[in-house]
Amino acid sequence: MNIKNGKVVTCTYELYVGGEQEKEELMEKATASHPLTYCQGEGMMLPKFEEQMQGRAQGETFDFRIGKLDAYGEYDEQGLMELDKRLFYNGDGEFDEERVFVGNIIPMNTTDGQIVNAQVCEITNDKVTIDLNHPLAGEDLHFIGTIIEVRDVTPAELDAIRHPHKCGHCKGHCNDCSNDCGGEHNKTCNKENCNGKHSCNRGQA
Repeated sequence: MNIKNGKVVTCTYELYVGGEQEKEELMEKATASHPLTYCQGEGMMLPKFEEQMQGRAQGETFDFRIGKLDAYGEYDEQGLMELDKRLFYNGDGEFDEERVFVGNIIPMNTTDGQIVNAQVCEITNDKVTIDLNHPLAGEDLHFIGTIIEVRDVTPAELDAIRHPHKCGHCKGHCNDCSNDCGGEHNKTCNKENCNGKHSCNRGQA
């Protein structure tokens, strides 16, 4: 069976970042015991990822690259923000140390009421620095893997994909992973290994 819209794809992969001028770095991997599963054509993956997977067959291997402009774009310095620490107090009027710590991904409300995800980069006595960039912003992505299974999506699966519950789905490079609902990436997704490279740890002040 070949991959096309409406097919559930299960695959293993290794994701590397870095361009031709630098040594590629392994960012995360999905193994046979913890594979990636998604439904083609439902917006769960990057458009260019689905484009590269379209038409491939069960048992086939793949090796392709997605440039940063087709992945998560350039890193935007304006996404790095320093906020008053009091914005992160809990209901008891104390700083929320359980939720707000360096490296964690937290939801933030914008002035127009939207919810965006931010990574905590630094905490001082009175400030919290967050990064609104995607952790893979500015990176070229290189996927190497094997397609384990291709099958039809069930009505129940399709309903769950199109009408997800509100606990929050992980959003790594794949936009949304169907196997798990464990909050924002952090950066485990449903992948066995992720080395935790985050955009706010790239030396920006």
